[in-house]
Amino acid sequence: MIVTFTANPSLDRTVALPGPLERGEVQRAVSVSQESGGKGVNVSRALVASGLETIAVLPGAESDPVLAGLLHDGVPFAALPIDEPLRTNVALTEPGGVTTKINEPGPIMDADQQEALIGLLLERARGASWVVLAGSLPPGFPDDFYATVTRRLRTSADGGAPLIAVDSSGGPLVAAVSGISPDGTAQDGTSQAGVSGKPDLLKPNAEELAELAAAAGFATASTADELEADPEAAAAAAAAVVRSGVGAVLATLGSKGAVLVTADGAWLATHPPVAAVSTVGAGDSSLAGYLLAHGRGAAPADCLRQAVAHGAAAASLPGSTVPAVHQTTPDAVTITALRKD
Repeated sequence: MIVTFTANPSLDRTVALPGPLERGEVQRAVSVSQESGGKGVNVSRALVASGLETIAVLPGAESDPVLAGLLHDGVPFAALPIDEPLRTNVALTEPGGVTTKINEPGPIMDADQQEALIGLLLERARGASWVVLAGSLPPGFPDDFYATVTRRLRTSADGGAPLIAVDSSGGPLVAAVSGISPDGTAQDGTSQAGVSGKPDLLKPNAEELAELAAAAGFATASTADELEADPEAAAAAAAAVVRSGVGAVLATLGSKGAVLVTADGAWLATHPPVAAVSTVGAGDSSLAGYLLAHGRGAAPADCLRQAVAHGAAAASLPGSTVPAVHQTTPDAVTITALRKD
């Protein structure tokens, strides 16, 4: 069982344009689609498409369109009822896959609701192989929320804690790397002294990898474009994050493929060019592909292979459509061992 946790889910509307986005002009859409989304939700959707057992944990009223969409799509979920509606995000896609996103901030939840959301996750995560903490945080959530949840999962697990993956950005992502517990005590008074808040797997893109490397004390500053253009630089940046105590880094580099770095090695995976339709959810599909392969006992390089195959397949599909494993082409992926120092 893979449990995904999306604190800030969304109804994702994708508007396909017939040509480049023209600011200040009137343009007519070619098509409009919508899916229940948010990074963790997208991972669960991709896992369901491939027949894997998963449950999405999220906030939301029973009548919310996001939950209605999950019911329609047959995605199992556990939701904490809240009074505010969930957000709607809009993606504008141009021919060739160029995507412009407009994301709403999300609902406000007080400290009691935040604690209840964590409690729901802890309940559903019992016996899980992986827990995926993904996406942005709603307004008012502390940046170290994911690090706190990671420690709570590890201190409350009966019979072994699940492996934990984090896919976020900005402050929550940097805090997940620092894994700092200010006083060693959880919000409910549980002692967390000596328990790491650092995940077993981080899934950044190139821009986020640059942030993470700086937070991990990596001396060589690189931009996202530089990391995408130089896989060895990306591997070195990811290695700095792994040395800080994170188990592994799966860094997606757009059309350049992805890099995986663990304590034991570093690999680059590339896929032949695809006709990109929409990049919405491609990174989430990559994470789902990695987890799918990991669950089958695949070696790290082959987990990376399936991650890139999933990401490429997602980019070739419209809107936020996620691929099933039979729609992916892992045999087309080339794996290259890299230096990580």
